[in-house]
Order: sequence, then C-alpha cells, then structure tokens
Amino acid sequence: MSRLEGKIAIITGASQGMGESHVREFIKHGAKVVMTDLNEEKGNAIANELGENVIFVKHDVTDIDGWKNVVAQAENTFGHVNVLLNNAGILGPLSGITEMSEADYLKVIEVNQNSIFYGMKYTIPSMLKARVGSIVNVSSVAGIVAIQGYPNLAYMGSKFAVRGLTKAAAVEYGKKNIRANSIHPGYILTPMMVAATDEKGGGAADHTPLGRMADPKEVSDLAVFLASDESSFLTGTEQIIDGGMSIQ
Repeated sequence: MSRLEGKIAIITGASQGMGESHVREFIKHGAKVVMTDLNEEKGNAIANELGENVIFVKHDVTDIDGWKNVVAQAENTFGHVNVLLNNAGILGPLSGITEMSEADYLKVIEVNQNSIFYGMKYTIPSMLKARVGSIVNVSSVAGIVAIQGYPNLAYMGSKFAVRGLTKAAAVEYGKKNIRANSIHPGYILTPMMVAATDEKGGGAADHTPLGRMADPKEVSDLAVFLASDESSFLTGTEQIIDGGMSIQ
C-alpha cells in the first residue's frame, strides 16, 4: 500500500522549491493533491506533468475568499480534505528592528503567520467531515532559535508564531482525530535561499554541524511521514530538520 493512499492534500506555495518537492513526493506516495501558488504558469506545468491526481489552483494565501475556493475545489474534485500542508512563506527584508518599515513587517506577518490561521480555519471543517486530518505547518529553524547576525524581526517572529498556532490546533482538535505538527527547516537549497544568498548558499553550510545544506526532498520525506498514518500518535510537535544548526 502507498504511504499516502486515501490522502487528499492541499499544499501551498507549491510551484517551486520545497513546495514543488512536497507535491512530487505526495503524488509519488499515492496522495491526491491540490497545489496552490501565485505562479500560475509553473503551477499548471507541474500539475499537467504529474497527471490526474493533482490540480493547480492560483491562490494568494492571504486571501480569505481564495482559501474558501481552494477547499471547495478540493472537495469537488477529490473529496474531503484530510491533509493540509501550509508551506507558503516569504523571507522579507533583512533589516534591523528600527529600520524595518511597518508595511514590510505586516506583509511578512500576513503571509507567514496569518495565512496559517486562514488555512486551518477553512480546511478543518473539511477534515471534520473526513473524520481524520493531519495539519503540517512549515515554520523554520528561525522559529526555534533567534539567529545571530540575521536581522529579520518579522520573519523570526512569524515563524515562532507558527509553533503556537500549531500547538493550539493540536490541543483543540486532537479528540476530533485531527493532528497538527510543525516543520522547522534550516538551510535548504531552494530558489528563495539562492535569492537571499548566492548559488552556493553564501557559506550557509558552514553554520551546520553536518556541513551542508539540505535537498528539498529531505524535508518532503518528513512531510510525507507527518501526513501519513505512520505518525498517528504525533501531534503538537516541532520537527526540526536543520542539520544540527539549532543545537549549537
């Protein structure tokens, strides 16, 4: 049996980087996937490549009506949603607290933090109908420890908040057979990482005991586990996948 057979998943931020990797691994393991992103051209290309078990919906994760539409399309196409992978996120500007504009701060919070709430709010009713659910919220190692020399209050604040949102959902819905866990990646070789540093990660590998950055698939393997019944007694946890960065 495929590890994700019978799973109907919504995956946000799915047109590149970790999101694209998540979609590919979920399909590989037997899930049906609604992938969402603002990049319509790339998203449709991936969906067309992967076949009938995936659809693409253009979606701004900060748009509440957009969330309602995504869930409706998932239910109309595949059935009740039982996996939500909140992957979408932005880095925001690297600037100190007093230099960061209010607008920049609020934009990061809206995308990285508020969208997690929107996703859970509008997907959980579908999970209740399915009588089972797994919520996987992607945070960051910057949601576990404050990273020295990394001036980005909004990013770190939003990623710490994801932990609390996840734990609140785990407590509230545990007895309804809905689990919630957060993933905390360190340095992953994705387009966002390259854009923030350079093609080789700007020496990021030097900050990890393992001495390298992760391939997106390594994070996807963890997401598959959390979405699957293999993790059926795991809820409210922080799954740190950072090459040891946060232990130093």
